Amino acid sequence: MVEFAGWEMPVQYRGIRREHCAVRDSAGLFDVSHMGQIQVTGPGALAFCQRILANDVVRIAQFHAQYTLLLNEQGGVIDDLIVYRLRADRFLLCVNASRTTADVGWLVSLPSDGCIIEDVSDAYALLALQGPQARKVLQGYTDVVLETLAPFAFALGTVAGVDCLVSRTGYTGEDGFELYCAAEKSPGLWDSVLKGSDSTEVEPVGLGARDTLRLEKGFPLYGHELDESTTPLEAGLGWVAKLRKGPFIGRDALLRQRETGITRALVGLEMTGMGIARAGYAIEADGQPVGVVTSGTLSPTLGKAIALGYVSSEHAVVGRELAIVIRGRHSKARIVHLPFV
Repeated sequence: MVEFAGWEMPVQYRGIRREHCAVRDSAGLFDVSHMGQIQVTGPGALAFCQRILANDVVRIAQFHAQYTLLLNEQGGVIDDLIVYRLRADRFLLCVNASRTTADVGWLVSLPSDGCIIEDVSDAYALLALQGPQARKVLQGYTDVVLETLAPFAFALGTVAGVDCLVSRTGYTGEDGFELYCAAEKSPGLWDSVLKGSDSTEVEPVGLGARDTLRLEKGFPLYGHELDESTTPLEAGLGWVAKLRKGPFIGRDALLRQRETGITRALVGLEMTGMGIARAGYAIEADGQPVGVVTSGTLSPTLGKAIALGYVSSEHAVVGRELAIVIRGRHSKARIVHLPFV
């Protein structure tokens, strides 16, 4: 157990590799109740969300969700999040635990467009069942017809007798579902889903495997690949920022950056030399510093050391050979296509 954003969180239950492989091969259950939830309601909710979020909220139908970004005026990422449209005038933002306070402070400082902004994090617990067998396992506990639930769609129903918002979303790159429920109901829900089914065991999964799973898929992690000085164009998330949708906070800065060009870019790195690249390690080309590693691990699926990092734009070319400085020694690496898996 470790402290994380004011929460006591499990790094692992029975081993990171075991938990990682369970999610890739079968099913794993995460307690991610540390994530924050912010509710935006009222007649001006849609206009407000459209102005503060980089993606096109107007395109979200009721009972659907969208990956998006909260940007500052300079185009830097305040947070990356999922926005759920529960009604025409009610939205739920699922934000990173370490950013909840900052996000709420930023939102309430803005003109509200006639809507109400509430931090409802304490009311919710959030469990994530992920893996190729997740749908089969979960269907045994719920009245929601999961087969008809498209990715980034959600439904309201019961799971093991507990009222839930059942969303076909996740942070592992596998099929899976996230279950929002009343906080006091979560222990019973956890115990029920963890039982699995007659043919499938469900593995409890901690933060360690959550990180290796997302890294294999090239998913960014706030505080590593994303921060308030990093723009979506640099992070390879330009597809999230819908510059044609009209005014939103950060849009003008992104238009200027698109015109002038980015000076650095996020890349995937595969170690061809010895060692594991860790966050903060320098990246060099021809003996000169050209970037920094933001995340790195030994991939349980590939059996290779992989990493994400920012390098100067002229070096951000697939196939380019670079060097990672690991405890004073240079180890070879190569830029590869994302995702790794």
